[in-house]
Amino acid sequence: MVAYGFGITLALPYEQAIERIKEALKAEGFGVLTEIDVRRTLRDKLGLETAPYVILGACNPHLAHRALELEPEIGLLLPCNVVVRAVADGSRVEIADPQAMLAVSGNPQLEQIAQEARTRLQRALAALAPLSAPSA
Repeated sequence: MVAYGFGITLALPYEQAIERIKEALKAEGFGVLTEIDVRRTLRDKLGLETAPYVILGACNPHLAHRALELEPEIGLLLPCNVVVRAVADGSRVEIADPQAMLAVSGNPQLEQIAQEARTRLQRALAALAPLSAPSA
């Protein structure tokens, strides 16, 4: 695990993992605003072939509004990035930790919002736990 995010490895094909995390995010009040197909971009722009990899820009409108009311510049750190990538025997879903991201603002008032976002995102991942790949 990296200090700026958390994730889970799923025993699901890549496309199914994308759909499942979108459903889990929706259940926690997040919508997906952007979807960047990194694999396609690298192929189209650089002629490189890579493993399937997508970045989803997830946003909870209520939390985003509260944060923007406190500090309009916080939009530079929104939305929450969710990565889905193909790995051996499944997929890996990783989410940027909102607490790590918003900590760079130095605004202690944002901590409660970041904690709530983190809790909701962790619940979305936990909803996928029954689909996780067995540990080696």
